[in-house]
Amino acid sequence: MTLYNDTNIDTRSISDFTEQAYLNYAMYVIMDRALPHIADGLKPVQRRIVYAMSELGLRHTAKPKKSARTVGDVLGKYHPHGDIACYEAMVLMAQPFSYRYPLITGQGNWGSPDDPKSFAAMRYTEAKMSQYANTLLAELEQGTVDWQDNFDGSLTEPVTLPARLPNILLNGTTGIAVGMATDIPPHNLTEIVKACIRLLKDPTLSVKQLAQTVLAPDLPTAAEIITPKSDLVAMYQTGKGSYKMRATYHIDPKDKNTVIIDALPYQISGNKIIEQIAKLMSDKKLPWVNDITDESDHEHACRIVLELKKGKLDIDKIMNHLFANTDLETSYRVNMNMIGVNGKPQVKNLKEILTEWLSVRRNVVIRRLQHRLAKIEKRLHILAGLLIAYLNIDEVIAIIREEDDPKLELMNRYGLTDVQADAILDIKLRQLAKLEEIELNAEKDRLTAEKDSINHYLGNDDAMTGLLIDELTADMKEHGDARRSPVVERDDAVSLKATELVPAEPITVVLSQAGWIRSAKGHQTDPLQMSYRAGDGYLTHALGKSNERLILLDNTGRSYGVDAANLPSARGQGDPITSLINLGNGIKAEQLLFIADSPIIMASSTGYGFINQLSNLDTNQKAGKASINLNEGKLLPIAQMAATDTLIAVVNSSGYLLVFPTDELPMLAKGKGNKLMNLKNDEHIIAITALSADDALMITAGKRTLTLKPADLASYHGKRASRGTQLPKGFGKVASMTKAD
Repeated sequence: MTLYNDTNIDTRSISDFTEQAYLNYAMYVIMDRALPHIADGLKPVQRRIVYAMSELGLRHTAKPKKSARTVGDVLGKYHPHGDIACYEAMVLMAQPFSYRYPLITGQGNWGSPDDPKSFAAMRYTEAKMSQYANTLLAELEQGTVDWQDNFDGSLTEPVTLPARLPNILLNGTTGIAVGMATDIPPHNLTEIVKACIRLLKDPTLSVKQLAQTVLAPDLPTAAEIITPKSDLVAMYQTGKGSYKMRATYHIDPKDKNTVIIDALPYQISGNKIIEQIAKLMSDKKLPWVNDITDESDHEHACRIVLELKKGKLDIDKIMNHLFANTDLETSYRVNMNMIGVNGKPQVKNLKEILTEWLSVRRNVVIRRLQHRLAKIEKRLHILAGLLIAYLNIDEVIAIIREEDDPKLELMNRYGLTDVQADAILDIKLRQLAKLEEIELNAEKDRLTAEKDSINHYLGNDDAMTGLLIDELTADMKEHGDARRSPVVERDDAVSLKATELVPAEPITVVLSQAGWIRSAKGHQTDPLQMSYRAGDGYLTHALGKSNERLILLDNTGRSYGVDAANLPSARGQGDPITSLINLGNGIKAEQLLFIADSPIIMASSTGYGFINQLSNLDTNQKAGKASINLNEGKLLPIAQMAATDTLIAVVNSSGYLLVFPTDELPMLAKGKGNKLMNLKNDEHIIAITALSADDALMITAGKRTLTLKPADLASYHGKRASRGTQLPKGFGKVASMTKAD
């Protein structure tokens, strides 16, 4: 017994089958789910929701019905998919903070800007169409669009809706298909319609010229669009790009240290902003803000209050920091991808969108006029028969009363058509009055005039263009409004550096012999009187400010940079320096310096050195960086130079002093440097300092101190790398050398 016939089997490879199946799926997602059509700017589910609501009689003047009723009709008749997804699409079209021109008016909980998905279930909410939705449906039953069978062939549905306005740009849309996506921002109705009218009057306009009317996207928020005009024009020229939105704020007139954020970027929730700012505060990256509260209510859709610290603050700078670090400034992608009249997806520029939509609109108006013209001609044909009957009313009555087939007799005697004869036979007795004949003649004249007007539009392109402009203008006056999102050019938001995030308070940084570091407030602290751990003691300290960078140098000539704000408090005994920087085994930090604009002298005890900038020693690397080659010598204390310093003094271990001009020493970023002084084998450099021609020099040896005035220093002048001159007796073992006060 044969169970099957081999000739009926379609043999295909798995790769061919899966490829074709995936392509079919991809085309379905692109054409029937994710991308909008240029004609009405709607995806299939949105179009079916709007059409189902119109079939339910839910126009803007009607009483709303339960959302579940609409969703049930959509799923049962046109869109056999998930009810949750369908309801979410319906909710989106009703949210005034999501749609620029909502298509649905909802009653009940339809979500909030802070949580758009917090809407109530469909069994609780009610909905009807908004007045704006009339622009999509007003001409639906006038032969303006094509119709197609629904999913089971039991009903028909419109392929697209006859939109009177370019909804594709007015409400925009987003969607992700297979291999492509769409991100079309909403725009202002008045601007878009004016651009359409300009294009109807002059089809040669460029995108750049149209962008003079369509300034930028217009979102359902008063936040600013801060993208430069040139970037917006480029976006409209290519159909791709991005734009930035920035929150708006004002200073409370009653308290100059209170900032009120009154508008957020599109689809950014106030709760998220508060969380982001609170985190910056907890991370100590927003030291100027004491508190943040949300005072939004029904009167103020957005009112986030920042309470700043007292004192003179640069509020614009603080807000710029917030713009750079939170969603108070957000960028949005633009990809104007849509299904065109040819049924294919394509990214279009502004002119292409408007031109193609205007061609669709022109076709809709032509079909509407032709549909109306057919009805007029049919009615005029009937009126002609009725008027013949009224002119021969007595004979007509006799025929109806006496003839076996009055319809045939009327057609033969008066040359009437089947339709005209039926109309005469349908006349009621009350309509036989003379007044009715007058009304028929008046109706004939009125319809004839309307027919002539329609033929004028259909036969004259300029007249048709004028009609399009008149209708667009009327719809603009009815539904247009002012721009909500102002277009403002702003400087780029800049995040403040860590050093700017803390107040500029004077501090004293102390480093112990064992490598423990701490920071005390003020410059009056005596580091020698501070407490240290057992076996530890004072090594060095530096005076600076809490918002500055601190430079550390170790005994190998490597430098490190840390933010003074990150230093542990002097209330305790500090933290190991190794918690801030990475020091190798046996390596110790020896010197502390706060970054200043003045140059410095770096030198080794072996007698080599150079001039450098202190900022060159800074680094974000915890392992530091090589700053000077000590050549087995020791790093001398860094000598900072004043602007008036023109001389360099060097003293060695044998008590020889050399003073030479600063221009004899090179300026380097790192390295070994040049020879400072001629040393014998057992000698080394004790100290180096910079001074001006008017400065005196103080030299210490044991308990003895020698002060050399400018006139005294003349005998120690020489060329760099020379031997120098020996100091007076008793100063053979110099301990230190500094400028005299």
